[in-house]
Amino acid sequence: MNLKELLFGGGVHSGDSGGAYRDSIQAWLPIKNIIGGVVITKDNRFVKILEVLPVNIYLKSTNDRQNIISSFAAYLKIAPDDLQMVVRTLPADTQAYVEQMHRYAEHEENEACREMIEDNIQEIGLGIASNAMRHRFFLVFQYEAGMRAKRNTVQAIVQRLNEEADTARRYLDVCELEVLEPRYCDNFILKLLYEILSKKTSQRVRLPDGVFDMTTAVHGIYEE
Repeated sequence: MNLKELLFGGGVHSGDSGGAYRDSIQAWLPIKNIIGGVVITKDNRFVKILEVLPVNIYLKSTNDRQNIISSFAAYLKIAPDDLQMVVRTLPADTQAYVEQMHRYAEHEENEACREMIEDNIQEIGLGIASNAMRHRFFLVFQYEAGMRAKRNTVQAIVQRLNEEADTARRYLDVCELEVLEPRYCDNFILKLLYEILSKKTSQRVRLPDGVFDMTTAVHGIYEE
């Protein structure tokens, strides 16, 4: 199951804003909102998404491998019951790489090094990297009754999910797995969901800056 199916099921399409509130995030994505890095779905689920940078365990010593495996097993024992591990496989962004290499070449003073960079750029242009792939790894879990938020409010549930995320970071740090902590987590999740739901469009059309200002109030959810 991919991240899109996990959050929305199989029938959601970009631009499906039926029932959306004007001037809200619902006009752009089929969710109610994003608060504190937590996605609030239209069926009132609270979902946390963490991006994890992998470690090449085969480059580790035997003892380090065992420690990583043991630490990860320890985390799974206390992880949320519905924890999902999701991988997004994408074509490598060769255009961005080529642009970066051109910048390196412009500032490289050694002629031999400049020639090596230009050769590398030419090889990519010949299609050598056309089949290259990149991967993004995510942990996804949602609020469940056993988490026992202190109050049955949006903010309390968001706080409880972020506590679970902090626990994951501590355990995975021991496994030498870095859990990304974007400075603006709501914007990070918003951009990620847009890329998932509008896979082709997002490659050429950026979200308007104003959309990132809409992740403030929750529409359609009432606190008890």
